[in-house]
Amino acid sequence: MDIELAKRMMDACYQGKRIRDMLPALPEGVSSSFIQYLDVIETLERQGIQVKVSDVSDTLALPRPGVTRTIKDMESKGYVKKLSSSEDRRVTYLTATDAGKALSEKYNTQYFTALSSFMDDLPEEDIRCTIRTMEKFYKIMCERRINLDK
Repeated sequence: MDIELAKRMMDACYQGKRIRDMLPALPEGVSSSFIQYLDVIETLERQGIQVKVSDVSDTLALPRPGVTRTIKDMESKGYVKKLSSSEDRRVTYLTATDAGKALSEKYNTQYFTALSSFMDDLPEEDIRCTIRTMEKFYKIMCERRINLDK
């Protein structure tokens, strides 16, 4: 690959971060991962799944210990609650509380409904291509991390 193209790819990633930074401010103590986790929980529940930490972890391809920490934080702030399985007390299910549902409604539903209308001028295939490219690039960067400080 041409070095200038590699530079432009990294510049596009930076622009992506800047676009993400334009999202509305979250309430104090709420991280963007809360919004993402609530979306996963609600999506899986709509599919009839009783959601466990492992489901969130698997869906987002994130390590379980980090997901567990975030879920504990969300629980302590009142956005999710844990329910023990009646068949096996070792199994714990997650569900959004009313506060979690309200947070999700504002940031997952209302905001993205407005945002999607802003994207009407972008061809859907361009959007899908961008998503595929960013997912592949992220995977490559994770697999081939190099130490540039050497």
